[in-house]
Amino acid sequence: MLCHARPFSVFPCSSQLLTGSGGKIRIPFTFAKSLVIIFMEDAEGIELQITAADDEEANSRNDASSIDSKTQPPKLTHYKWWLRVTCYILFLLSGQSAATLLGRVYYDKGGNSKWMATFVQSAGFPILLPLLLFFPSSINSNTATNPISASFANKPKAPRLSTLTFLYVGFGALLTGDNLMYSYGLLYLPVSTYSLLCATQLAFNALFSFFLNSQKLSPFVLNSITLLTASASLLAVNADSENPAGISRRKYVIGFLCTLGASATYSLYLSLVQLSFEKVIRKETFSAVLKMQIYPSFVATCGCVVGLFASTEWESLEDEMRGYKEGKVSYLMTLIWTAITWQISSVGLLGLIFEVSSLFSNVISTLALPLVPILAVVFLHDKMNGVKVMAMLLAIWGFLSYIYQHYLDDAKSKTVLTNENEVTGAQ
Repeated sequence: MLCHARPFSVFPCSSQLLTGSGGKIRIPFTFAKSLVIIFMEDAEGIELQITAADDEEANSRNDASSIDSKTQPPKLTHYKWWLRVTCYILFLLSGQSAATLLGRVYYDKGGNSKWMATFVQSAGFPILLPLLLFFPSSINSNTATNPISASFANKPKAPRLSTLTFLYVGFGALLTGDNLMYSYGLLYLPVSTYSLLCATQLAFNALFSFFLNSQKLSPFVLNSITLLTASASLLAVNADSENPAGISRRKYVIGFLCTLGASATYSLYLSLVQLSFEKVIRKETFSAVLKMQIYPSFVATCGCVVGLFASTEWESLEDEMRGYKEGKVSYLMTLIWTAITWQISSVGLLGLIFEVSSLFSNVISTLALPLVPILAVVFLHDKMNGVKVMAMLLAIWGFLSYIYQHYLDDAKSKTVLTNENEVTGAQ
């Protein structure tokens, strides 16, 4: 007689096989094997039920999150992005204008240390350290309005510590040389000429963005590059008629070339920063922006300290402070506020790179072009002759040419995004 407990388990049901001599129960091998199979099948069934329950719970959570994301107003998200961009723009414009004027004041009132002027451009980074405590390092899920940072969201893998260290040290060394060239330019040039030459950053950045960031060079961008180049050329021709008192033609040329080289170096830095955000950092957090400012600034500050002692300029700092026209307190306050305003400007600049692109951040930086020379004429009594006015108008024309191209790109991207949303909604 056969008894079928389960379709796959067949075993004899004779009592003689179950009961041996002495009344002891002996379970045959086939029966024990069947019990093990039954137990394993029951356990698998329980596991499948638990897995199904977990999947159902996860699906319900995903459905709830998708409902929340759908119910979030897209206009509110868009306004938040524009609010962040507006804040970064204000930081950049106010910080850059104030820092440039204060740097010129330092030289005009008796300061003469080029390494000290370089030092204050990066030494203000400790004021940013408390901000790291208030901004989390988690990835923001809101990437719909930011096409640049949206490319980071699908790449959450953290970079290696060695890679980040190499990145920060390299950027810090690049900033040290760049800031030193800017210091020479600001020492040997009128602040209006210096500011107009800095506008060539936009032309250099357009070229670097084309090769490093796949930025297209449209006719309007090429027109902008041409106009800014013409503006810088006019200032070079105008060198003989506006040399500052006590500045020889040789020093003027040095300041001119250093400012031009610094503009090219800084444009390269901006394009490399954007490339690093996209390929290495890959985080959509404000803390990533702060770290990109703090750590390279620390390296640059260390480099400036080395340069300050290697050049023996540190020996004359005490005499420089005593001989400052406005007194020791004014000397210290000028340096301190120069350092603070440069950090404010840098945060705005990196924030715009993070939110939009390096080229857009440089365009906003160029927006200070007409502002700084006018302020220099008002507060520092710089001369504004006809050639310089013409150079300014050409630079503003170049700036507006690029702004119009950005407007066209923005309108095109909005149209594409709207079409994609309509197709997604129809499906």
